Amino acid sequence: MNIKPLADRVVTKMVEAEETTKGGIILAGSAKEKPEVATVLAVGPGGLVDGKEVKMTVKEGDKVLMSKYAGTQVKVDGVEYTIIRQSDILAIVE
Repeated sequence: MNIKPLADRVVTKMVEAEETTKGGIILAGSAKEKPEVATVLAVGPGGLVDGKEVKMTVKEGDKVLMSKYAGTQVKVDGVEYTIIRQSDILAIVE
């Protein structure tokens, strides 16, 4: 991956949606819910953003919960990534 985020931005990759339910039913592609959990791949340096000091609290490898339609989707070398602001991350999943 050759993406280096700037300021308070974070590069994430969505976790694949479940293909079967807990009861064992296989879901069709259109029936799968859009995942909201992603893995953090790269983190910007933080710094001064919109006149406020931003300290980055997420790190590479964290699994995060983010808003459903947050960020910008980009495709690099056939792989889809989402670039979001740290403020669009709702929680770190442990």
